[in-house]
Amino acid sequence: MQAQSAALDRMFHALADPARRVMVDRLTRGPATVSDLAKPLAMSLPAVVQHLQVLELSGLVYSEKNGRVRTCRIEPKALRTAEDWIAERRTVWERRLDRLGEVLLEIEAEEKSTKGRTK
Repeated sequence: MQAQSAALDRMFHALADPARRVMVDRLTRGPATVSDLAKPLAMSLPAVVQHLQVLELSGLVYSEKNGRVRTCRIEPKALRTAEDWIAERRTVWERRLDRLGEVLLEIEAEEKSTKGRTK
C-alpha cells in the first residue's frame, strides 16, 4: 500500500504542472520526439527535458534514444493506475450520494404522511 501511495504521489505531482499535462495529452495521441513536445510550449529545450524527467520518474512516460533523437511514449498502465484510484473514490462518493438521496426521499415521504394525518 505504501509503495502504491508513493507511486500515486509522484504521478499526481507530475500531472500537477500544466506543461507536463500538455505533454501527456500530446503523447496520448502517439509517440513524439522531445522537439515535437517542446513546440507548443514557451520554454527552452532543457526545461522540456526536465519536465520529461519528472514524467518518466512518475512512470507516466518512457523514452528511448535512437541516435540524436529521443522519442517519448505514454505508459498506459500508469494512467490506468491513476484512473483506477480516481474511480474507486468516485464509486464511494456516488454510493454516499445515492444513500443521501434515499434518505431525503424517506424524509419527504414521512413529511407528506405527517401532513396528511394532521389535516
